[in-house]
Amino acid sequence: PPPALELYRGRYPGPPPERFVLIENGYDESSFDGLPTVAVKKQGEPPVLLHSGIVYPSERDPGALLEALGRLARDHRIEPGDFLIRFRAPVHEGLLRTLADRHGVSAFIDIQPAIAYREALSEMLGADALLVMQGANCNEQIPAKLYEYLRAGRPIFGIADPAGDTERTLAGLGYPLVTPLESADAIERALPAFLQALRAGTLPIAQRAVVDRYSRRTLTGRFAALLDQVAAA
Repeated sequence: PPPALELYRGRYPGPPPERFVLIENGYDESSFDGLPTVAVKKQGEPPVLLHSGIVYPSERDPGALLEALGRLARDHRIEPGDFLIRFRAPVHEGLLRTLADRHGVSAFIDIQPAIAYREALSEMLGADALLVMQGANCNEQIPAKLYEYLRAGRPIFGIADPAGDTERTLAGLGYPLVTPLESADAIERALPAFLQALRAGTLPIAQRAVVDRYSRRTLTGRFAALLDQVAAA
């Protein structure tokens, strides 16, 4: 069972386990209405891996990621201009800049300010790939942005604990190369493979019919059916 489900079963031990049902957060399809679905890129612009939203110093600690970038850069396995990791509205900009300077990878990091919500969704739709980070101390939680990422239909590089719900969701949908947030060694191995597959256009993306099950309309229908079931019991 998902760690979140186990968490609540342990917290409320009275009801039998089968009485617990997990309904996830999901995305609002109406928020995507009318947004462009094709990215407009400038000639020569490097591929962009987008992390949209707050970079928490603990729950989404970017330290191992930037350490791995530093190792790859020192060994010339990545070069400036190969790609950018864009942090949109990370809040903790000082932390990112300090780590980027420490590991000598400022050329690979692009920090941008907050923008309106629909603009942020449009940016997800236009990114070459999307980056999600979730620490092992949040295994029972899935970032809300992950559902919007899934709807955006772009490749996803997951940096999350293999035992957590974030990894479980990505792996279950066929996204490869999910690697622990806390391990610079694992990220160092996974990122070049991800970039190579991104350039080759071979990264899988979950089918829209599968992603639709995370729309809030679909999830609300599941909740309504559950209430009907309980009422009829």
